[in-house]
Amino acid sequence: MTVTLLRAALFLAGLTFIIIGGSFLVDPAAMGGGFGLVPRGAQGLSSLRGDFFAYFVVAGGCLMFGAWKRRGEFLLVAGAIFGLTFLARAYSLVVDGFYLGWVTPMGIEAVTVILVLVASRILPSGALVERAQ
Repeated sequence: MTVTLLRAALFLAGLTFIIIGGSFLVDPAAMGGGFGLVPRGAQGLSSLRGDFFAYFVVAGGCLMFGAWKRRGEFLLVAGAIFGLTFLARAYSLVVDGFYLGWVTPMGIEAVTVILVLVASRILPSGALVERAQ
């Protein structure tokens, strides 16, 4: 039961991140504004589309695939992405200062990393699955 809930939480988080990524592809200006980013011209829109779409779709896809296939090693990719994002945001708070609403993104990233670390210990990795068969 606990494993099923954990997998469902990972899958839903992954789906949410993929939807966010898709929103950056479709409407980068609106999504960028929600993240405090205002693109200047086609280059800025292209950067928001490309970078944020890839970031969220790869991270979300790894969460969904790892949860669906019970493959803990795929979860670690998403964990690394969100863990590094969390560390970069923490560095930015020290260097640039605090801003209104900083807790929400860092909280989401921290919860995602914790969820991934727990799940990666519970769900088998590919090497372990192959050895067991």
